[in-house]
Amino acid sequence: MSLGEVTFLLQEGILEVIFLASPMLITALVVGLVIAVLQATTSIQEQTLTFVPKVIAILLVLGFLGGWMFSSLGDYTVRLFRMIPDMAR
Repeated sequence: MSLGEVTFLLQEGILEVIFLASPMLITALVVGLVIAVLQATTSIQEQTLTFVPKVIAILLVLGFLGGWMFSSLGDYTVRLFRMIPDMAR
């Protein structure tokens, strides 16, 4: 296995992680910003007010996109396992 192939595998793995994590991270960011604006306008500084809505939003995103995430990760894993015989040469 050449250095270029290893670099390609690492790049593909990093992109897969970014694609799988980005829906949850973007959701947490948007919900956090909305809650922060509401807290700033109402002067309520309760910590659980930011935590609970983020957890609920992330669980909803996992519920809607979980199937796609698991199938994408499964396809990537199958591709890696199919490359093992070529790596042994």
